[in-house]
Amino acid sequence: MANINPDIDRDEQPLDPAMERVRRKMIRLLAVSIGIMVIGLMAVLAAIVYKISQPVPEVVTAVRSEVPGQPLGAALTGEAITLDPGTRILSHNLTNNTLSLETRLADGTRQILLYDIATKRVVARISEAAGN
Repeated sequence: MANINPDIDRDEQPLDPAMERVRRKMIRLLAVSIGIMVIGLMAVLAAIVYKISQPVPEVVTAVRSEVPGQPLGAALTGEAITLDPGTRILSHNLTNNTLSLETRLADGTRQILLYDIATKRVVARISEAAGN
């Protein structure tokens, strides 16, 4: 019985030399691309492991002075801001060259001090009435 499809019967013919060269180039290109991808992936993983293994830098925070009349200044490189006796620091913020301190005075009044680090002086005192 004769087969209707002639492609099934005949064996696979070898490629002509030009197509064989193209096939080999494509296989070489595939191998090089896979190699580059593997090297890139290893570099990314190495960078992640490096970042994870590095110690976390210490964060410098402003010093709270709970003792009345004690200067506050370890965070200001040797400079000191003298607070009134009984003053407590509630919060602080550093923006550019201005340090703002939210404080509660001994009489319960809240006050915000604005300290200019460049000129090393208090530039403003914003007070709020007691009980507010």
